[in-house]
Amino acid sequence: MTPRGSATVAAAGSVLSVVGLVLGLVILGGGDSLAGAAPRLRAGTVPAEYQPWVLKAGGLCPGTVGPAVIAAQIDAESGWDPAAVSPAGAQGLSQFMPGTWPQWSADDDGNGRVSPFDAGDAIMAQGRYMCALADTVRGYLQAGQVQGTVLELALAAYNAGPGAVRAAGGVPHNGETEVYVAKIRRLMAQYSAPALASNGGPFGTRVITAARGQLGKPYVWGGGDVNGPTGGGFDCSGLVLYAVYQASGGTISLPHLADAQARLGRPVAGPAPGSRINLAALRPGDIIAFADAGAGRFHHIGIYVGHGQLLHAPQTGDVVKVSSLDTPYWAGQTWQVRRFG
Repeated sequence: MTPRGSATVAAAGSVLSVVGLVLGLVILGGGDSLAGAAPRLRAGTVPAEYQPWVLKAGGLCPGTVGPAVIAAQIDAESGWDPAAVSPAGAQGLSQFMPGTWPQWSADDDGNGRVSPFDAGDAIMAQGRYMCALADTVRGYLQAGQVQGTVLELALAAYNAGPGAVRAAGGVPHNGETEVYVAKIRRLMAQYSAPALASNGGPFGTRVITAARGQLGKPYVWGGGDVNGPTGGGFDCSGLVLYAVYQASGGTISLPHLADAQARLGRPVAGPAPGSRINLAALRPGDIIAFADAGAGRFHHIGIYVGHGQLLHAPQTGDVVKVSSLDTPYWAGQTWQVRRFG
């Protein structure tokens, strides 16, 4: 957060005591970003050990502060160095000052300590703080006290304190804060995934919406049922059966097996190598099953979200995420595309 001195930190603290009272409401609320809805995380841009925390923190108030924003901030604040300490004394990945840290921190990683140098603790505290700042500056906007968007004002508050934002009537032009906000804007482009297509029809859109709500959940073999994650997460077919059940209002209950799911619904394309599948024939919300070349059994399944991307639960040690299908591996797999609803 790169504070600009003790006066700013004190001003921030006086506002944070109020912000904390409304945090529970913030997490439930929506909002705007620098330009529309908060962007999703581009696959492969965040170090693997930090990705689950970035996705989780970015899901606290996804309409305003998504995972790509959290990632861009960490890049700007610490360059992904969990041991970073600034000349002003800010600590860890998310660069919390010791005076600000206690209000937003918790033992999120469950290791028995609360530390800004623990990645899980730091990133989740960052998410909570950003959501609270977003709510605070939204109040300033509604009162006509500032100008700008919720996200850029929240970013400015993270850097300079909410009191400085209110005093400046927007992003402070102090030679630092406006540079910080501009840097996050640039980095967000690096960490943001392309927007999900929304022309898959009402049912396909509902399938994607249900599955997107589980982004960042761990892969758990045999995990997932019609009500959500089981054992803390999903496997590939568990995610699909959950999303289709939710999209159908409970009228379509699929078996918990990728090969069985691949033989239900209406055929759209395949079985054929991915390199021969015409993506133009697919709609967002279609289900794609995969088999090794020459094999008759489908071992993996996911949800097509448009733009050549798959929303799926990949494998042990990974999380529910969106991946590009434009790789040699997927091109060489046998695809079966089915449509439900």
